[in-house]
Amino acid sequence: MQKGNPVIEKDRKIRVGITHGDLNGINYEIIIKTLDDNRILELFTPVIYGLSRVLSYNRKNMNATTFNYNLVRDASFAKTNKINLVNLNDSEVKIEFGKSIKLAGEYAYEALKHAVADLKSHKINVVVTAPITKENTRSDDFPFPGHTEYFASEFHTDQFLMLMVSGNLRIGTVTGHVSLAEVPALLTEELITTKINVLHDSLIRDFGISRPKIALLGLNPHAGENGQIGHEEENLLVPAILKAKKKGKLVFGPFPADGFFAGTYQKYDGILAMYHDQGLIPFKTLSTGRGVNFTAGLPIVRTSPAHGTAYDIAGQGIASPDSLRNAMYLAVDIFNNRQNFDEDASNPLHSGLLQESGNGKNKEDNDEISRMQD
Repeated sequence: MQKGNPVIEKDRKIRVGITHGDLNGINYEIIIKTLDDNRILELFTPVIYGLSRVLSYNRKNMNATTFNYNLVRDASFAKTNKINLVNLNDSEVKIEFGKSIKLAGEYAYEALKHAVADLKSHKINVVVTAPITKENTRSDDFPFPGHTEYFASEFHTDQFLMLMVSGNLRIGTVTGHVSLAEVPALLTEELITTKINVLHDSLIRDFGISRPKIALLGLNPHAGENGQIGHEEENLLVPAILKAKKKGKLVFGPFPADGFFAGTYQKYDGILAMYHDQGLIPFKTLSTGRGVNFTAGLPIVRTSPAHGTAYDIAGQGIASPDSLRNAMYLAVDIFNNRQNFDEDASNPLHSGLLQESGNGKNKEDNDEISRMQD
């Protein structure tokens, strides 16, 4: 255990905080598999928020003899070129792979609290959250349906978006973790406009796309068939799209969701689905286990693997680390993109984000809108 003052490093590598999530799922296995590669340490400094006893148990269970880590009492002591663990508790913990237990939820929340505090105090730069189990994590202290809403609450914003990312495929959802029956009542022109704006600004600042093209999916079959199968498209989506176009944004739709992912989706930098499964079913089909969940709109960078705790294969050593690895890479890329964008004061896109530069009068943008809409 360290004594004295934290290590202050000039031009230190990006510190990636990793919360351990549900300890009875695959999380420790995929964390070990991802970080047990020295090349990772050339890119960033990992700081795991978890339990030393559980990490050691999983390392032994996996026979991961080359995996070593540095135990620290605080993230400010994290060492570059080392895997660091902020130990949450020294108590004995019984591992029950594949079982949802209340204690696992409590430790998952404890890791989140530590990581958020360290983000706010700049001890870490970004955070990657391993999956939690909602039923054992929810409590009076954690009344949220998931990570996304928790981070939005902690950083005091309602201007956020759950954005699923895999390469050039980026799908956000207008509504989140709510029942399908609630979706139509939750959809408003204002909400759709908000999500368009968050996605548009994120594509510019976080992904470096100067003139992003965004597609909206219709809520109803065949995008409502001009009012024959519902009116949400003509009453809510079309007005929101027209408002965005008047601001100079390249926004198109609404598109029938059933045929959109046959190939049309490849023309767009970002896609907005109206509800969770409308976006995540095609995303998970196309990303084949490598996707990432990114919370756009936050003042900090938070990513997560695009899968759950995988209780059915926990402890078997067969879980793929691809999604978690990509979540770490994406977090670092977005952090760097934001720094580059914010430091480039001469970048004309700064005024575009803040003032909606052009207000739809740019001839090139209008020609692009006409071509894409046709």
